[in-house]
Amino acid sequence: MDKIAGMSTSVRAIRGATTVDTDSTPAITERVVELLETIIERNSLAEDDIISILFTATEDLTSMFPATAARTMGLGAVPLICARELAIEGSTPRCLRVMLHVETSMERTGIHHVYLHGAQGLRDDLAS
Repeated sequence: MDKIAGMSTSVRAIRGATTVDTDSTPAITERVVELLETIIERNSLAEDDIISILFTATEDLTSMFPATAARTMGLGAVPLICARELAIEGSTPRCLRVMLHVETSMERTGIHHVYLHGAQGLRDDLAS
């Protein structure tokens, strides 16, 4: 743990997910930006707090990389990567998931994970 301005900081992971109604660039951009803005707001993050972001998308989303959508909100200095979500029978369709690695003084119990739209029920134990 580093000491910044007298506060202990740790690396934490923040989870989130959302769904889109259609596989299109505008739909994915809108939902990725909404999800990231909500995570950033609820966790009082600044861009400098974000170490990296991992995105996954279900196999039915092929029109764009979620990381490209994140770049539209100015996250140019944050390392981003995309991966394919496992194709599990019965899983939530058109789903985008995200995991942000952040440096924060928050305890694990203070982290606010965000699940929006059709992804709201994915992790009721984490959502806040």
